Amino acid sequence: MLAGAPLAEAAGPASLRVQVVDERGIPVRDAVVELRSAKPAAGAIRFPWKMGMAQKNQQFTPGTLIVARGSTVAFPNLDQVRHSIYSFSKPARFEIELYGRDQTRTHTFAVTGSVKLGCNIHDQMRGYIRVTDTPFAGKTDGNGYVTLTGMAGGGASLTVWHPQLRGVANESKSAITITGGAQTHKLKVSVK
Repeated sequence: MLAGAPLAEAAGPASLRVQVVDERGIPVRDAVVELRSAKPAAGAIRFPWKMGMAQKNQQFTPGTLIVARGSTVAFPNLDQVRHSIYSFSKPARFEIELYGRDQTRTHTFAVTGSVKLGCNIHDQMRGYIRVTDTPFAGKTDGNGYVTLTGMAGGGASLTVWHPQLRGVANESKSAITITGGAQTHKLKVSVK
């Protein structure tokens, strides 16, 4: 379930600071927040982080990566052991065969949605790629906060995704009005 209301507004460039919390008010880390405006941004979507997910210490790092639709993601193996990568997720079904340390493989993500990754050799390894079609997307920090900037004012929809979120496709959606300036929005979600 998703609930929230703007808490504060101020003049200036349009920005939205979102905090995602669970039913008990505990911040939710690594939740992906996406804002889709009635006036979509023009041009290619570019994020400031690398389009890469390493395999290090037998983990995918970062554990969750946000990419624009059509992005090619690099998967460097930084471990002493060989890894493979697979996904049975609807937006990207693929398999990358075993490869060793200091080798890199890539995959292009052409369909929006959430992609769960695993390694055929190390069952405990899980990673997530969120493929989006909006430049207004980010991942919450340890305190459950993310700030989105540069969006146009007006009506918009806000989507929160997390692998433990209860809801269809692990998502929760709500409507929001961007009024310009700085806004704060607190979202309460139900997690497993």
